[in-house]
Amino acid sequence: MFRSLLFLSLLASTTSLSIAQAPADGQTDSLKVATYNIRYANPNDGKDVWPHRQEFVIEYCKHNDIIGLQEVTEPQFAQLRAGLSDFGSYGVGRDDGKSGGEHAPIFYRKDKFEILDKGTFWLSESPETVGVKGWDAALPRTCTWIHFRDRRNGAELYVANTHFDHRGAKARAESGKLLAERLGKLPQDLPIILMGDFNTLIDSEPYNAIVTSLTDARKASKSKPTGPTSTWNGFSKIAPDRIIDHVFVRSVDVLRVAVDDPKTDRGRFASDHLPVQVVVSVDE
Repeated sequence: MFRSLLFLSLLASTTSLSIAQAPADGQTDSLKVATYNIRYANPNDGKDVWPHRQEFVIEYCKHNDIIGLQEVTEPQFAQLRAGLSDFGSYGVGRDDGKSGGEHAPIFYRKDKFEILDKGTFWLSESPETVGVKGWDAALPRTCTWIHFRDRRNGAELYVANTHFDHRGAKARAESGKLLAERLGKLPQDLPIILMGDFNTLIDSEPYNAIVTSLTDARKASKSKPTGPTSTWNGFSKIAPDRIIDHVFVRSVDVLRVAVDDPKTDRGRFASDHLPVQVVVSVDE
């Protein structure tokens, strides 16, 4: 009984957070977009293994219109698709361009968006080469992108989701330059949202490369960002001043930015990262 009441309480907390961020009157075309590193399904995670977290990650995702996820293995991807039946998705494995290795998928509400185009490129010296590690990266890294049309108003939107390497400093710096170059070449009137786990802090070299083409949503927001000043908890405690998960935009009005803190029914973090949600408005 206590476990059921705790679950309902936590669920209500997540729901109230979403309601608190609901678009204001006159902003009916606003969108909730989030990035969330959900932590891969590591069987050695003890109390924080994926089966203990799965339903709570899925519940959080439901409170968004578009969400970019990182560290998603193929079994997790299948479970997320099953749990998010109102969402479409796209993402490929970084090892083989199919199902091998981590995915960085984008989920989107099928009733709100149609896909005009989509693809994946690798963060490397040869971006179209599948499975390649770039520069000094420990692992292959990808960028997933989708060109959407909003079914409600016809507005087009380019969304990209990525996960920078956790070890290679040169790889992170060059990945920032690669994304700035690629996204900077898109038509200037096309709204862009780039999100992900960048494994890099504000004002670092990779961050500064990206903001030559895009703007940090935190700085573009019409209201003060809310939530912790960190997106990393390591399943232990929220580390101070460690925002490494970011959302960048171009030609998008940012209404709100929040670092959220979803928990499981055991009161534990739903992932070792905290998600970042932005509420945006895109002109037709």
